[in-house]
Amino acid sequence: MAALALAALGALAAGTGCTVANSDSLTGGADGALQIVLQQEPPTLEPCESSLTSTGVVVRSNITEPLIERDPVSGALQPLLATEWKSEGDRTWTFKLRQGVTFQDGSPFDSADAAFSIERAVGSKLGCNVDGYVFADSKLEVATPDPATLTVTTAEPDPILPLRLSFLEIVPTGTDTRAKVREPVGTGPYRISKWDTGISLRLDRYDGYWGAKPAYPAVRYVWRAESSIRAAMVTSGEAGIATGIGPEDGAGDLGVPFPNNETTALRMDGNVAPLNDVRVRRAVNYAIDKNGIVRSLFLKLGEPAGQLVADGVVGHNPAIAAWPYDPAKARALVAEARAAGVPVQTPITLIARNAQFPKVAETAEVIQEALGQAGLNVRIRMLDTAAHLEYQLRPFVRDAGPTLLLIMHGNQAGDAGFTTSQYLVSDGPQSQFGTPALDDMVAKADRTTGAERARAFGEVLAYQNEHVVQYAHIAHMRGLLGIARDVRYKPNSATTDELRLAEVRPAR
Repeated sequence: MAALALAALGALAAGTGCTVANSDSLTGGADGALQIVLQQEPPTLEPCESSLTSTGVVVRSNITEPLIERDPVSGALQPLLATEWKSEGDRTWTFKLRQGVTFQDGSPFDSADAAFSIERAVGSKLGCNVDGYVFADSKLEVATPDPATLTVTTAEPDPILPLRLSFLEIVPTGTDTRAKVREPVGTGPYRISKWDTGISLRLDRYDGYWGAKPAYPAVRYVWRAESSIRAAMVTSGEAGIATGIGPEDGAGDLGVPFPNNETTALRMDGNVAPLNDVRVRRAVNYAIDKNGIVRSLFLKLGEPAGQLVADGVVGHNPAIAAWPYDPAKARALVAEARAAGVPVQTPITLIARNAQFPKVAETAEVIQEALGQAGLNVRIRMLDTAAHLEYQLRPFVRDAGPTLLLIMHGNQAGDAGFTTSQYLVSDGPQSQFGTPALDDMVAKADRTTGAERARAFGEVLAYQNEHVVQYAHIAHMRGLLGIARDVRYKPNSATTDELRLAEVRPAR
């Protein structure tokens, strides 16, 4: 194993120009620092973009904090910058805020900062990811009766507003409202020390933090695209934690599996031929051998999926099975569409993201082959994160032709309302098409609570599969986190999106 690590790190140094031979270069000179190796560099640390995995895994509850936190294990909401909250009628919620909190620039936190953060991110011209993903472009009115009290009023009754606010990071008044910031100031336990673009990002412990002092004085993030390199950095002691490794990467017993709540799927552009024909979209579903992909490429680290939300999320429909693998039926549907005049030989671009998950390139190749055998003409395009986002989020790339976008969706809120507003309704930030009937079902489901809510969203997901077919679902994933022997951390379903540094400690 040591030889593997040395070989891998030698290749790493040669490939990147980085020195990895001494501890100072690994930790930026901080004694006792923790090094974490990620799949990719965060494209931004803007807090209102922290719903994006590559940003949130660094920012959320480390640099900035929300009013309320969701326990990723129990799903319960817990106090953070708000100590208590209650509804005042159907549309207004009151939050009592924690006292004695300061931002990392030394300024005190109060209700004006909370109100400012909401107005900056929700319904503003910044185009924040959290606006569309969490708040579905809804309208909020905020008020600050006193420095310790915040009220939020929604245009329509919103029974899960506190859950939505658990995704909104708080920044101080004075933060730029005209442009997204690169290096934010927050109330979290760590502040940004130095970001060497393309090389590393270092966070230092914020000594004025209001809560318990985290164990590590500093944390240095680096990024390596090759998962076997990341695994080798953990086994060799070069990194304390490695994200996004696979079963074949050689981490051995340092690879810790966990339910990451992520679902992989192909988003189909139903606006453009031949994917605007539902027979072709159904053929894509029948053509993909999901069991084979899970068994051979993911080494059983997952299970075939028939919907975008995993078990445990409110609205998950246990009656929905994965589409069966039926290549003959796929060929027949494509032939039927061709006979009806659908241009099935039009080139379709399958877009995937580098390092999105282990074996992502091989997964794209397997799908390309399967769809080719069904009678479709598919070409693969691998992109980095920034370029992939241009296809993933509105406004989409124009004149891209018919596309299949390989996505990985994690519903960390535990409620299908977040998925449907983002991925299924006609004007969703990550949805390319829909139907009025489906939009209406989603809107009605979002006004419900409890068991009725679970049933209503389960019906939405079933209707989508039968009548709209926007997606070819592939697998509910499980993650594998590399954790060095001298580090103690228990991954959970939120780890992929929110790796809370305060929960990481040296092993004793």
